[in-house]
Amino acid sequence: MQTPKTRPPYSPEFRTRMVKLVKSGRKPEELAQEFEPSGVTIRHWVAQANINEGKSNGLTTDERSELVQLKRENRILREEREILKKAAAWFALESEVLPSRRSSS
Repeated sequence: MQTPKTRPPYSPEFRTRMVKLVKSGRKPEELAQEFEPSGVTIRHWVAQANINEGKSNGLTTDERSELVQLKRENRILREEREILKKAAAWFALESEVLPSRRSSS
């Protein structure tokens, strides 16, 4: 069974060019026939460009990138905390099992 081929992401320059063409009056569907991305994809790029320019509400591209980075860091910190909790529990258990090193004399 073959896995579907995925294409590399479109360059920022290409996206910007598509957005400019839509803003100059071209229709996304028309551009989709001429170029590879779908009309829906081009519409998403235009919507994101409007958000980045402050013309619409939503997370800017930079804010989205920061959110992804923070979520990744948060996940790593949670994993590290779980490891430390397990290690602390293990060491506590081990210290109870080992006899005291104090001499009884």
